[in-house]
Amino acid sequence: MAKKKVFRAIGLMSGTSSDGIDVAYLESNGLSLSLLGGWATYPYSKSFRNRLRRINSDPSNQNGLERELTELHYCAVQDFLNSKKLNPEEIDLIGFHGHTIEHNPEKSRSVQIGDGELLAQKLNITVFNNFRSNDIRHGGQGAPLAPIFHSKLAAQFERPLAVLNIGGVANVTWIGGHEEELWAFDTGPGNALIDDWVMQHGAGEYDVDGAIAARGSINFEALEGLLNHEYFNQNPPKSLDRNEFFMGLREDFSLEDGAATLGRFTAETVRLSQMHFPRPVTRWIVCGGGQHNKFILSQLRNNLDQPVLVADDVGWHGDAIEAQAFAYLAIRSSLGLPISFPNTTGVSTPLTGGVRHDP
Repeated sequence: MAKKKVFRAIGLMSGTSSDGIDVAYLESNGLSLSLLGGWATYPYSKSFRNRLRRINSDPSNQNGLERELTELHYCAVQDFLNSKKLNPEEIDLIGFHGHTIEHNPEKSRSVQIGDGELLAQKLNITVFNNFRSNDIRHGGQGAPLAPIFHSKLAAQFERPLAVLNIGGVANVTWIGGHEEELWAFDTGPGNALIDDWVMQHGAGEYDVDGAIAARGSINFEALEGLLNHEYFNQNPPKSLDRNEFFMGLREDFSLEDGAATLGRFTAETVRLSQMHFPRPVTRWIVCGGGQHNKFILSQLRNNLDQPVLVADDVGWHGDAIEAQAFAYLAIRSSLGLPISFPNTTGVSTPLTGGVRHDP
């Protein structure tokens, strides 16, 4: 049997925290992972971050933001190629997620800004983007899309296990005994409400290491109110927009108590997510920005029955996983392989996706 071609791909992710662009390199034949290469994060300027956050709350107000976002991705890739000493002529594909400004699967809408055609022309490399649209057209949620990559990444671990990505929104992948035995869904808020609370109080962009929350006390009455949301009783597949939840905290809450309550809210929604698992997991592996929030990690470890590990401690690059995933999805898309599955997004059959842009 002939060996399948190994593709060299770069993945780009601008997540719901709106903090910057994650860039990652990997090599794969679309089935197994051959190499997880370097990665880097390129933070947005404060002014651009604020503009992104405004468009998150008002998707109609783009004001040329898409082109600027695409240019920033181009600059990030150019710097990444130079710093990692990668030859651009040897890069086969770019997986370009773009930036989500609206996710509303109930209205069959998931909108990411980012001009794939422009990026392909500027880089002279084939670009895949618009990964969610085919899934949405076929009745899926359009998210989450990383589960098939999580499955490959976790090949050496005893199963079933859960990979928990805590970004602006948190999502979980339950991985069973074979490649496509996957269940996945958004568990609830990740860092977004905490970030908003901290910024509202002029205390920075986010709660560094969860230190603010660690100084506070959880208000369980407020927590109960936050948990009284119909989303948590819905069966998966299901997914969320960043702005689905409001903080719902009284103005007289201290900065610290609010951060602690919202951190426990994130952890509690993860605990509740277990009711939707086919079988209990052997462990949890946490990735994304939330893996650095020691308060959320402590709440998870105190309230889950299984070991909670951090991606960086098991040899993964926890901050790079979403970008790595979209590099991998670009390869699978180029081969016509499925990137979404009935128990991850709700499509009726495994489905490929992505839109190809050749330079």
